[in-house]
Amino acid sequence: MKAVRCKDWGPIDKLVVEDLPDLVPGPGQVVVDVRAAGVNFPDVLTVQGKYQVRPELPFTPGNEFAGTVRTLGEGVTGFAPGQMVIGFTRTGAFAEQALAPVEALMPMPPGMDFDTAAAITLTYGTSHHAVVDRAALQPGETMLVLGAAGGVGLAAIEIGKALGARVIAAASSDEKLAVCRAHGADAVINYEKEDLREALKAATDGRGPDVIYDPVGGPYSEPALRSIAWRGRHLVVGFAAGEIPKLPWNLMLLKGASVVGVFWGDFVRKEPAANLAAMRQMLGWMAEGKLKPLVSARYPLEATAQALNDMAARKVTGKVVICP
Repeated sequence: MKAVRCKDWGPIDKLVVEDLPDLVPGPGQVVVDVRAAGVNFPDVLTVQGKYQVRPELPFTPGNEFAGTVRTLGEGVTGFAPGQMVIGFTRTGAFAEQALAPVEALMPMPPGMDFDTAAAITLTYGTSHHAVVDRAALQPGETMLVLGAAGGVGLAAIEIGKALGARVIAAASSDEKLAVCRAHGADAVINYEKEDLREALKAATDGRGPDVIYDPVGGPYSEPALRSIAWRGRHLVVGFAAGEIPKLPWNLMLLKGASVVGVFWGDFVRKEPAANLAAMRQMLGWMAEGKLKPLVSARYPLEATAQALNDMAARKVTGKVVICP
């Protein structure tokens, strides 16, 4: 089988595609023929050696995929060869075959295509964990989404609307904000052109957002936090801008606000039943048309480095997938 390989930390362009032996499942494992693999910002950080967890070199990056079951390991029940599945694993998705423990797989819903199935696990899982579990967003509350046109951002918009909240989307271009509007945003802010604090004051009649969904960090976190409503919750989802902000703690004191960490990867490992319940709720929302994942581009396996570079350069709207 062909697989993308990372042999050293550093530039994304050092990734190579190699021929490797077919995968063999161990007890409790399943090998899947990958039809599509979702690309996420943590993939960029992992290849660069900047993520919280470093795989042992060399490794195949990518952690969410959709495909068909190839072979079953000893003791595996509930799945059959040829069955269409969605999977999540620490590494190994950017390849023609992926290996995953059986508990990391779930059947694809009828009528769902492989691209969509590969685009929901991490982005929608992260956003559901953040918005529903960590922030406990309530109907009628207002949520600000920074970096709103990215994969997790669009997912947060849709989940916020499914919960009955008002959603303000902030992004770096009018084109990206048009996508946010199409996915349900009630108001939009171009933070490349507008002062974020003043725009938030106008959009909330001076009250500020109850929840801030922040996968960006950098220069946007502090002005957003300064604008937060009383008893607001600022969700720390990631640092796509590259800089981890240093926030003055007195801001939380003055607003009675909370800064809340969101680490979906460990949530999945430590609370698998809660994650499964969240996925079931979201698949139900998808069936109702409330969630509509946007896959904006498809890349062949040989163009994985380009996909990751586009992600790093913030050129991606919604999700992109690798199709072996």
